[in-house]
Amino acid sequence: MILVARMVLRRVLLLVPLLLGIILFVFLVMRFSDMDPASAYFQGANPTQEQLHQFREENGLLDPLPVRYADFVGELVRGDMGISVLTRAPVVDQVTTALPLTMQLAFLGLGFAVVLSLLLGVTAAVYRDRLPDQLIRVVSLTGVAAPAFWLALLLIQYAAVDHGWFPTGGYINPNDSFSGWLETMTLPALALSLPVAAQLTRIVRTAVVEELDRDYVRTAVGSGLPPVVVVGRNVLRNALINPLTVLGLRVGYLLGGAVVIETIFALPGMGKLMIDAVRNGDPAVVQGVVLTTAVGFVVVNLVIDILYLLINPRLRSAT
Repeated sequence: MILVARMVLRRVLLLVPLLLGIILFVFLVMRFSDMDPASAYFQGANPTQEQLHQFREENGLLDPLPVRYADFVGELVRGDMGISVLTRAPVVDQVTTALPLTMQLAFLGLGFAVVLSLLLGVTAAVYRDRLPDQLIRVVSLTGVAAPAFWLALLLIQYAAVDHGWFPTGGYINPNDSFSGWLETMTLPALALSLPVAAQLTRIVRTAVVEELDRDYVRTAVGSGLPPVVVVGRNVLRNALINPLTVLGLRVGYLLGGAVVIETIFALPGMGKLMIDAVRNGDPAVVQGVVLTTAVGFVVVNLVIDILYLLINPRLRSAT
């Protein structure tokens, strides 16, 4: 346990330079973008050049880049992401309001992807080179090639418009009605998760096939253990190491893809906040959304690394 705690601590410490690099990258991209906080602040008011210059000077927009970066990092450490130049509200408040919905969508989609990939991947491996395996291969290839927004439109047309099983959009808070929340989130989560499930299915199938060909599986089956027990207790645990690593990378896709999916289904999450900020030229909000998404991706991958370490004893012993 001491060794595991050391390795976890080491990975946590490595996050510090990584997060500083992410902050620097986002800072530079936003500073060299076409978005002008001064123009957005006076939007529709026809300000003079003197007013624009005064706004930039009062808000430190004319300071050298190193000074502005240091101030920016200091504000982030204090939990301050700036003020929206349009709503005059703190960006932190807007992000904390929109983030829970995006997290709900991303993790519900992650749950769908994990369940579907395990069912299809294990089934394809057990029935390899037979009809179920061939059908699952075709379905997984189709899912990998299909973009999430196209799947979203198909799901809306089939499940919402043609049959009325789910609403076409909108959001119901789970505290108000859990069944209503599930109805409004099912189609967006499915559209977001199907491409990820298709990719994971192929990886799970390959990993399970490799494990099924190992000697210990033949020994266990030959000794009289039911194949279901062997697959569930031994094969699946050993085979999930590689898919778990890939799953960490796919979480970034789920968080990023939520931007498009939320727009299609009219969900008031980080995606809608980002689109509205880009449309209205509000750089502080765009910056806050991008930073929050990037940090979330890094933290989730840290959790995946820790889980990978815990379920892989060979990695612990090698380290």
